[in-house]
Amino acid sequence: MSRSAPFENRWVRAALATLLSAVTWLTPTPSRAAPEGQITWGVHISLAPTWFDPAETPGIITPFMIMYALHDAMVKPMPGIPLAPSLAESWTVSRDGLAYEFVLRKGARFHNGDPVTAEDVKFSLERYRGTSQKTLKDRVAAVETPDPWRVRIRLKQPWPDFMTFYSTATGAGWIVPKKYVEKVGEEGYKKSPVGAGPYRFVSFTPGVELVLEAFEPYWRKTPSVKHLVFKVIPDESTRLAALKRGEVDVVYSIRGELAEELQRTPGLTLKPAVIQAPQWVNLLDQWDPKSPWHDRRVRLAANYAIDRKAINQAITLGHSTLTFSIIPDTFEFFWQPPAYPYDPARAKGLLAEAGYPNGFDAGEYYCDISYANVQEAILNYLQNVGIRAKLRPVERAAFFKEWGEKKYKNLTYGATGAFGNAATRLEAFVVAGGAYVYGSYPDIDGLFHEQAAELDRKKREAMLVKIQQLVHEKAIFVPIWQLAFLNGVGPRVEESGLGLIPGHAYSAPYEDLKLRAR
Repeated sequence: MSRSAPFENRWVRAALATLLSAVTWLTPTPSRAAPEGQITWGVHISLAPTWFDPAETPGIITPFMIMYALHDAMVKPMPGIPLAPSLAESWTVSRDGLAYEFVLRKGARFHNGDPVTAEDVKFSLERYRGTSQKTLKDRVAAVETPDPWRVRIRLKQPWPDFMTFYSTATGAGWIVPKKYVEKVGEEGYKKSPVGAGPYRFVSFTPGVELVLEAFEPYWRKTPSVKHLVFKVIPDESTRLAALKRGEVDVVYSIRGELAEELQRTPGLTLKPAVIQAPQWVNLLDQWDPKSPWHDRRVRLAANYAIDRKAINQAITLGHSTLTFSIIPDTFEFFWQPPAYPYDPARAKGLLAEAGYPNGFDAGEYYCDISYANVQEAILNYLQNVGIRAKLRPVERAAFFKEWGEKKYKNLTYGATGAFGNAATRLEAFVVAGGAYVYGSYPDIDGLFHEQAAELDRKKREAMLVKIQQLVHEKAIFVPIWQLAFLNGVGPRVEESGLGLIPGHAYSAPYEDLKLRAR
């Protein structure tokens, strides 16, 4: 993959590469052995059809649990490669930074047999309506298809983060079949999605399970496992019991005493991984002068009120990382804020200074139901210093939809495990117009828009660091931790896919999964 090469200098390389790809597609190899067996997951949340369609990708990691199986992207994170060529076998950038040109991989096909073409790529980007859609559409001038195997995306101005937004922070670069979508319609597509990934859709029973089957002609390799089944088991103890009985092979999100029990059980393996998923508390009313949260001292009090180390030890066995940021410490341009020590006396003092010596009623606290136990612990600590709130757990898909539609007040849980960098996280959660932004600060907004067009990396990094410092100084959030996702694996599985892609929360890539030989 070369950067800044003139477009005309690589057509011979592209032709040779695509010819080789086509030959590989037609030539039997050991990787084309017929898939066998089944791996079943105990999933911690209810699956939603909206996650079957890349066009509706929200700024969270959950849809990628499905997308890595059903779909394929132009470029995506893979083991050992942050941006691996996938449906695009190569790409180049013009010298002026205004055009990105992609050469498609010949031989890549959708599950209905249609080839993946430039028209599908153009259609997928123009159809995209998920997180950061406005950012993409405001900056993309045109999508051109010089021939069926080439796509040229022209920008209105140089944008250093284009590939980050296109390839990982959104679903815009995950490709769907134009003809099929137009034939079945938007709702029809959700009911029977067709993608270009290693597994094809078989059936979906809401609240029960999703069943997928290996797509043997997948360009990268034929999957080893014939069927993938995702069973919805929201209760942690029930998930663990199913794993112990052999009813499922992998379980997501087993915490606290149940995680300790899993560790003690012969034949089961606990797989903890710190992922790119900070969790925090959103103080939604801080821009309302009538709200207690408008006072920075109240926001600081909430930060000093919580014993993060104790919650970490109790729920994730000490595996989570305390970064005091909403941005993962593995992301480009991350700045490490100072720690907030657990100091309830200081928290009470700050509340008294702000005019709330007896605390106050903070209303309802909305959260993703799968993390209700974490939020209960947080609310207990807040209540100990006088900040009283009532927990309102909501199913994940509905929670993120309503949060993004700005339907909540008071407090909400905040989290995302989406790929990206510091700028993509700030765009979604801090800057005016962001998918989950209820209010913003002009100095931060100004710096963000300035850095977005800055081509000098050092200058840009300085601005992004300054924004993160302002977020900390203003105490916009109550950061909790960078989550350690604790999962369990049963004895039938040789390769679960957990941890193969750094920072990714779920099993992937699915074509690399293996069952143990009988």
